Parts: sequence; structure tokens; C-alpha cells
Amino acid sequence: MSTTSEDSVPELVPARMLNEFTYCPRLAYLEWVQGEFTHNTDTLEGRFGHRRTDANSDAPLPAATDPGTDDSADLEPGETIHGRKVKLSAPGEGLIAVLDVLEIDGDVATPVDYKRGQCPDVAEGAFEPERVQLCAQGLILRENGFRSDRGILYFIASRRRVEIVFDDVLIARTRELLGQFREVARSQKMPLPLVDSPKCPRCSLVGICLPDETNWLRDRPDESTTEKVRRLIPAQDDATPMYVNEQGAQVGKSGERLTIKLKGELLREVRMHDVSQICLMGNVQITTQAIQEVVARDIPVCYFSMGGWFHAITNGMGHNNIELRLAQFRTACDPSKSLPIAAAMISGKIRNGRTMLRRGLDEPSELLLTQLELLAKKTATIECAASLLGVEGAAAKMYFEGFARLIKGGEEFRFEDRNRRPPRDPINALLSFLYAMLVKDWTVTLTTVGFDPLLGVYHQPRYGRPALALDMAEEFRPLIADSTALFLVNSGEINIGHFVRRAGACSLTQTGRKAVIRAYERRMETLVTHPIFGYRVSYRRILEVQARLLGRTLLGELPSYPPFMTR
Repeated sequence: MSTTSEDSVPELVPARMLNEFTYCPRLAYLEWVQGEFTHNTDTLEGRFGHRRTDANSDAPLPAATDPGTDDSADLEPGETIHGRKVKLSAPGEGLIAVLDVLEIDGDVATPVDYKRGQCPDVAEGAFEPERVQLCAQGLILRENGFRSDRGILYFIASRRRVEIVFDDVLIARTRELLGQFREVARSQKMPLPLVDSPKCPRCSLVGICLPDETNWLRDRPDESTTEKVRRLIPAQDDATPMYVNEQGAQVGKSGERLTIKLKGELLREVRMHDVSQICLMGNVQITTQAIQEVVARDIPVCYFSMGGWFHAITNGMGHNNIELRLAQFRTACDPSKSLPIAAAMISGKIRNGRTMLRRGLDEPSELLLTQLELLAKKTATIECAASLLGVEGAAAKMYFEGFARLIKGGEEFRFEDRNRRPPRDPINALLSFLYAMLVKDWTVTLTTVGFDPLLGVYHQPRYGRPALALDMAEEFRPLIADSTALFLVNSGEINIGHFVRRAGACSLTQTGRKAVIRAYERRMETLVTHPIFGYRVSYRRILEVQARLLGRTLLGELPSYPPFMTR
């Protein structure tokens, strides 16, 4: 919905969305206006509970009695006809619905809606969202020529039918909520989150909505408060990236599994629901059948060069949230909006690098730490992108001088300065590969959330460069990539034999890449305490949280972007 005109709102509102709006206006906005949806245990149970109605979804709809005919004569007295998964619309009411079950007796039509849970112990027989949804179905049936004065809610867990009468009060309330929903959608202003609501923990969109986090950042309590935000999102993902590093290998599909073969020999199999992304390193093929299946499941395929450069990604049809992308493009084209966000990101990067040096150096230089702190503070007063670039460059030079003192690998891992394209020494080869991995994960995360990863607020757009992914990676370079490189070298998990030098360039061997990938993934799955919200989640999960906080900032819900800064 890109404009505020009447045409920006679809003519017909689904009855199911009216249920969602009655339950939580923000949930309905996320689903209907922004196209957000994800399953959780409750929604999957609901889908399973509807399997009987889905089985006969092609059943024809008997015609209602026309004023000029007597179609009811075709029915035997007392005979009831059932239709399952019947789709009807009512342009006059502005509603559309898919009816789970439709019972027709003559010209009397009774909608039956399946609900997965227990029948509630309330005087009305059901909660308002369910009654409103059922009443909307009754209004649709009336406009299609049927008499519909009541409907049935069937609660699967209780195995109980509850009759809901469509009286004047319920009809008026249904139409009132429908008008409110259309007005909210037309305004293009997402309703505020519920406050400390018991509805949130079981909502499938809680990780997208971030109700407690958004409310906390909007209210901005005293930083010294001991109050913590509820952790409503999973600490870690069940699915993880799958890397294929064997040169000449082919990824294929066999039933519900992905297969990796080399010269016809099966190397390994992985269940698809255990895979969050597929990363192909170098000369690795993937079959068309496998691509079709994984993109249908929203599993992206990421392509790396032999040297470890991340250069392509295959996705499905893309996210539907055009509202977020419009806000992203408006912000990127307006320096007064994009510069404060970029400055916050660079401030976070400098402070995270400073924290890493303060913790890691045996005798950290007070002058170095003071200079980095001053540069971090200076980002808040810069007036143009060029100045911010200068501040970042000065901070990077100081940081890498301290970073070199953290390396314990001896002369073989001597590090003097940051160089790339190509990297000329093992440490720079490590950093370049790890930065490529981090940008890959940010590209996947941003695409999943609904952003265009190619248009950033700090890095300038360039053909094929994921500028926004590079922006978001800044504050995480010290925390994820640099710390992983230090661990690999200082622990001896990687040695000089894992590198190859040719024509002045240095790169990882196939065995070296495997070692780096293992360490990187361990780091991404490490549980850390969020410095603002106080709950513990993995770094991979934090990436998604930060991406959604950026979205809330661009859409005007948050006053400023809060960078992730470890304490």
C-alpha cells in the first residue's frame, strides 16, 4: 500500500483479518498491510485441525433461493447440504471469506468455523474476535442471497459446537471494526504494540512485531533501570546454514532431504527443515529441482567464489512488505534521515572495537581507548557522509594497531595493516573471508525481513554490492568476525598450513575454509546478553532483532536506530 488514497486499500477485507484486527490491531496490520507471516506451534496445530475441511475444498456451492425461482424444491424436506472451503465475497459489505464448512437447508445458510483450542467459559459462548469473524461470514452469505441468522463455532480441542446468533449488536460491532480496520490500513501508520500483554508470547509474529522491545525503546526508561524486557523470541534457530566446500560437488534433492554428491558418490544428506540457507563455495553445482524446492521453502542459496568472495544469492519471489522498502528508499535518498542512522552504526562499530581492545590487551593504552571513545562521540556531531567516513577511517587505523597486539600466532601471522583485494597475508585473508560470511548473513537476514539489501544508508550504491548489508555488518565486525579470527589463530585451530600464497595474494585452502566456517558458526550460535533488553539470545538471532529495529526506525515507530553495543 504505497499511497494514502482510497485505492491503496483493497476493496475486500478477509474475514480472518477482521478476526486478527479485533484480537490485536498491530497483528492484523503486519499480516494484511505489510504481508508478514510466519508459523509457530499454534498456527501449525490450527492448520492440522482444519485438515478435514481442506480435504473437500473443491465442493460446489449450492445456489441460494432466487426471488424468481424455487431452487429449494430440489432438496428433500430436512435435507442439509454441506460445502467445505467455500470462497465467497460481498462487495457491498467489503468482505471476503473462505468458509470452513457451509451448511445449507433451503435458503438458510449456516457458516461453521473450526477453532483449534478449547471452548472458552464466557457468557457469549466465544471471544469477540471469533464471533466477529463468524458474523462477517454471515453478512457475506446474506449479500449472496441466503438467510443467515446464526453460525457455529466448532472447538476442536473440546469437540463442541457453539451457536452464535447474529443479532443487531454483533452486526453493528462487526461493521464498526471493519470500518476501523480499513481506516488504519488507509493511514499507513502501524498501530502501537500491546503493552505487557499475555497475548504476545503465543503470537506467531512476536519475533517480527517485537512488542516489548519497541515499547521499551519508545519510552526510553532510565539506562540504570533493572527492569528487563521479556524474551519472547527463541534464543536460537533450529535450522542452520549448510556449507558445501567440496570442489566439483553437486547439491540435489531426494524427497525431504538435500543430497551432496561428488562424482556420483553420496557424501552426506541433510533434512531440508534443518537448513536455513545453502552456501556454495567455489565450483559447486546445485540442481534445478533442488533450487525450486528450497526457494519455495524460503531457503536462500548463497554463492561464493573460490577465494571466498560472496557474490550472488538466489531467493524466491521476495518479501511483500513494500511499505518497508518505500521507507528504506525515502531514507536512503534523504541525508537528513540516513546520516543519523549511519552515524549510530559507526559509533557502535567504534565502541565495540574499543571494548574488544579493552578486554583483550594485557596493558591497554589509556590514550588509545580515550581516542576511540572521543571518535565514537564525534559521530553524533558530524554533518556529512564524508566526515563520517573520515572518522571511521581514523578509528579503524587506531583499532587495527591495537588488534595486531592481540594476535599470538608468532611471525607467521604478523599483521601490519588491513589490506584486501587481494589480501596479502594470512590475517587479512582470514578477515576478508569472515567479513564475506558476515555480509552474506546480513544479506539473507535483510532479505528475509523485507529490505532491499542493495540500498544502504552509509555505503554508496554500486552495481551488485549489498550496501545495506555492509552497513549493518559494521557494528558486528569486531564482535563476530575479528573475534573469530583471533580465536582461530590464538588457539592454534588454524595454522600457516591452512593458507596458500600465489602472485602476492594469500587465501585459505579448502581445509582452512572448513575450519573457519566451523568457528564462525560456533560464534554465530553463541548466546549473549542483549545490552539493551537484557535477555540472552544467539548472535544470529540478534542480527534479525537489529534488522527489525532498523525497520521500526525507518517507519517512524522508534526515534532513532539503537546500535548493538556489547558492554
